[in-house]
Amino acid sequence: MPANTTDTNTDNGAKATDFGLTADDRSFDAEGIKATVNDTMRKAERLLQDGIESLRSQSRVYVDAAGEQLGTAQRYVVERVKERPVTATMAGVGVGLLLGLLIAGGRNNNHRAH
Repeated sequence: MPANTTDTNTDNGAKATDFGLTADDRSFDAEGIKATVNDTMRKAERLLQDGIESLRSQSRVYVDAAGEQLGTAQRYVVERVKERPVTATMAGVGVGLLLGLLIAGGRNNNHRAH
């Protein structure tokens, strides 16, 4: 190639040497790109691990709070059953009967449709 030919990758026909670039500066740096990608992946992995750890610690707080509320609800139910065992038993039987009728009613309607 003649010494005064222009670089096809530059604008306005300017020579690469006009910008102080050599052939080595314009070459594809695969190793540099690979190192940058690997570094970015390590950073992303670290951020993801930090996020997961943060989520774990926050979820523990919610699980503990839910466990306390469940224990409180259980104690409340046990106390009410002890105070009025007959009423609690009748309420349980009523709820069971209602659920049974709803489930059986759905089955009967499905058999009639076919």
